[in-house]
Amino acid sequence: MTVHEFRGDLGVFTPPKSPVALQGRPPILLALYWPGMLVHLLKSKIHRGQVTAANLNYEGSMSIDRDLMDKVGLLPYEKILCSNMANAARFETYAIPAERGSRQIVLNGAAAHLGKPGDRLTIMSFTEVDATEAKFWKPNVIVLGENNAVVNERGI
Repeated sequence: MTVHEFRGDLGVFTPPKSPVALQGRPPILLALYWPGMLVHLLKSKIHRGQVTAANLNYEGSMSIDRDLMDKVGLLPYEKILCSNMANAARFETYAIPAERGSRQIVLNGAAAHLGKPGDRLTIMSFTEVDATEAKFWKPNVIVLGENNAVVNERGI
């Protein structure tokens, strides 16, 4: 066995030159041979958020009730990926806080063309996690119902 080989439950493992060749292997192997390797995982998700308004003349972004943002750990000006359940549109923008308790989710600027009041959105943000910690990672997720009230939560 050489210095770069690993002996374990999977037998003797000699790492390939690229982490791509490790797809499907346990995350611990990634960390052993590429220390500090990061994987992109879901951090925060607001599921079934209902658009309350669309403001084409605003500079851009999406306004989200600050209470909802805090609940899932979404930061002001954080990049978000959104998918519209009504028309299948997917777009990236950034979150800005709307008034606490307002239950507002407002499409601003160009994003206002990608939805209308009443549409249901999935709003997601992502983070980078060390490969050794990835299998223990749990995102913060809320599911919204009527009037954007929280009806379910996970990881919180």
